[in-house]
Amino acid sequence: MSESNTPSSSRPPKQVRTGLKTTGARKAASKSNRSRAREFALQALYQHLVGGNDAHAIDAFTRDLAGFHKADSVHYDALLHGSIANAADMDALITPLLDRKMAEISPIEHAVMWIGVYEFQHCLDVPWRVVLNECIELAKEFGGTDGHKYVNAVLNGLAPKLRAVEVAADKASGKGSIAADDDTGNHTDDETPAA
Repeated sequence: MSESNTPSSSRPPKQVRTGLKTTGARKAASKSNRSRAREFALQALYQHLVGGNDAHAIDAFTRDLAGFHKADSVHYDALLHGSIANAADMDALITPLLDRKMAEISPIEHAVMWIGVYEFQHCLDVPWRVVLNECIELAKEFGGTDGHKYVNAVLNGLAPKLRAVEVAADKASGKGSIAADDDTGNHTDDETPAA
């Protein structure tokens, strides 16, 4: 058998990869336990919005999912049960900032906005810019093509109302708001992303 007929010589030449090298989503290993809690809460809230399932049944199902043990279960509980309990009040805050009816909003974006509003109101240990960025990242990873821009616009509109002192301090220091296209995914829940 000649050298030209060997299996190794029949392989196509190695191609050089061009274009995007990454999707922009954070790798699972780099996610904080709170980021994971937000992801599981998003999945559970999606089930609630789409299926109308009972919160306790959704909770039991979600806790059995692979990787849940790496999530901050206390934060997950607060997001899931707090969002469902306060859904009407949160929708009343969100609706005036929408350019369409709530029923026309994707359940993913709706759930992400609930998470953002809930954290703005009840998780004061998490800086508002981190809440906003985490919600943008959730919408990028799980939502529609430009859903993260919609989530950003709505939550950026609510932040001055729900975290007035914190937002005013950031504006006074020149930090401003987070744009939906910023690459600000490399931070922890304990630090504010770079402007």
